[in-house]
Amino acid sequence: MNSRAFRRSAVAVAAFSASAIVLAGCASGDSEGSASTDEEITLTVATFNDFGYTDELLQEYMDENPNITIEHTRAAESGDARANYFAKLGKGGLADIEAVEIDWFAEAMQYSDLLAEAPDSVKGRWLDWKEAAATDGDGRLVGFGTDIGPQGICYRADLFEAAGLPSDREGVAELFDGDWEHFLDVADQYREATGKPMVDSANSVLQGIVNQIEFTYTEPDGTVIATENPEIAEAYQLVTERGVPNAAYAGQWSDDWFASMANGEFATMLCPGWMLGVISGNAPDVTGWDIADVFPNGGGNWGGSYLTVPADGENVDAALALADWLTAPEQQMKAFANAGTFPSQLEALDSAELASATNEYFNDAPTGEILSSRAAGVTVAPYKDAEYFKYHDALQNAVTRVFDGVEDADTSWDTWVNEVGAF
Repeated sequence: MNSRAFRRSAVAVAAFSASAIVLAGCASGDSEGSASTDEEITLTVATFNDFGYTDELLQEYMDENPNITIEHTRAAESGDARANYFAKLGKGGLADIEAVEIDWFAEAMQYSDLLAEAPDSVKGRWLDWKEAAATDGDGRLVGFGTDIGPQGICYRADLFEAAGLPSDREGVAELFDGDWEHFLDVADQYREATGKPMVDSANSVLQGIVNQIEFTYTEPDGTVIATENPEIAEAYQLVTERGVPNAAYAGQWSDDWFASMANGEFATMLCPGWMLGVISGNAPDVTGWDIADVFPNGGGNWGGSYLTVPADGENVDAALALADWLTAPEQQMKAFANAGTFPSQLEALDSAELASATNEYFNDAPTGEILSSRAAGVTVAPYKDAEYFKYHDALQNAVTRVFDGVEDADTSWDTWVNEVGAF
C-alpha cells in the first residue's frame, strides 16, 4: 500500500484568549471595508457550516454602518449551498454575498463573468495560492478568501484514557505519528478495548487521504484518471476494508452525527480549524475534547472557502464592501476565535496574536500554534478542477454503499466506475 496515497453547528462560544481577538495595529472600527451609501439597505449573506460570523460580529458592521441591515442564512452543509448556488447563479435569487467551498470553487470560476470583481485595494492580502485560485483568466479577482483548513486530530481525552490509550496532547501526537495504516491500527486498538468505533465517519478518512494526493480524478490537461489512478484505488481499498469497521457513520452532517459529538459514540475526528466550532457548538457541555498536533502521513488541508458577490445583485457595491470587511485580517481573527476558521490573510497569519491563541473548550489547547504547525506540514495541494466535486461525491457515495451494506466493496467500486464513465 503506497503510504502517499493517502458545519449544522450552533454558534461556537468565543473561547480563545482575549489577545487572539484583535490584531496589533488593527482596530475593529477600521472603516476600510465600510459601505459608503447612505441609502437604507438590507444585505443578505449565505454561508454553510460555521464561518464564525456570529450575530455579534455582524452587529459590529451594522453599528459602523447604521443604514445597513445584514441578514445571514446558513445551510447545514456545503452540498446544499452548492445546489442552490448553481441553480440560481446568473438567474437572480442568490444572496448579495454567497459562500463557495473549495471543492467546488473551480466549478464556480467557470462563471467568473457572473461574479463582481473585488476592488484592487484588497489584492495581495492573501496567501498567493489562495488569491490565485480566485483570479480568472482576465486577471479579475472574484472571490474573497475566508479560511484555510490545516488539520490536526481532535480526540476525546476521557474516552482515550478509559481505553488505556495516551490522553495528553503530546502522548496522542506520538501515538498517531505515522501513516494511514498506522492510524487505523490505533483505531483497531480502540475498538478492541471499547467495542466502539474510534472514528466519526468513513468518508472523513477518505477525505483526509484524498487531500494528500496531488492528482486525483483529472489532470491539468483535462485527462480523466479517476478510475485508473492507483492512489485513488488504494485509498478506496483502505477506507472500505479498514476505515468502515472503525467508523461510527458513513458520512458527516446527519443529525445523529451531530449528536454523537456529545454522547461518546466515537472518539476522534480529523480536524481542520473550522471543525473546532462545529464540535464545541454541538457538544457545549462535554469537557473531554482536545486537539493534538499530528496528522496521518504528515499534513493535509481540508476546506477553506470564499465569499463571492453575484454581479446581478441589487447591492453589489455594498456587498463588495461587506465581503472586504468580513475577510479583513481583524475579522479573520475574530472568526477564528468564534469557530476555529484558520486565517488565510498574510497579516493575520504573521500575527503574534494567532501564535498565542488558545481554546478554552479544547482544554486550553494552543490552537494557534497547533494549526500553524499543521499548516506547515501541508506539502500537497490537490489539483481540483471544475469536475472534481462530481467525481469525489460519487466516490463518497461508493464508500457509503459499502458502509450501509448495500453493495460489497468490489461491486460498489464497479458502480462508481460506471458512473464516472457516464459523466
